[in-house]
Amino acid sequence: MRIGELARRAGVSTRALRYYEQQGLITARRSANGYREYDEDDLRLVAEIRALLTVGFTLADAEPFVACLRAGNATGGSCPESVAVYRRKLAEIDEEIRTLLVRRAEVAAQLAGSCPGCPTGKQGEK
Repeated sequence: MRIGELARRAGVSTRALRYYEQQGLITARRSANGYREYDEDDLRLVAEIRALLTVGFTLADAEPFVACLRAGNATGGSCPESVAVYRRKLAEIDEEIRTLLVRRAEVAAQLAGSCPGCPTGKQGEK
């Protein structure tokens, strides 16, 4: 399939596909007339990349997942390198949650000091 069809089927722009190619995440074969050609495996790679980006991974984070799929594994997350990225991302998210909880407590304390009796929890909780 050509780049336009891959873009349509994957739900991304042709520009994004060219960028993924530039970053080494996908590789186009060239037809005799120079058009980029892709197959179903490329569609699978793009779907994996998009799924990872959607939940906050970077393109650099996607590299081991793509490599895992290219190696013939059923999923991009089944290789040790991918698992390590999952674990690192979970640790980052946990740290972000801790930071947000501290900030929330500080803001709630400021609100309580400025407005005694005002609810500081979700939808009227104190």
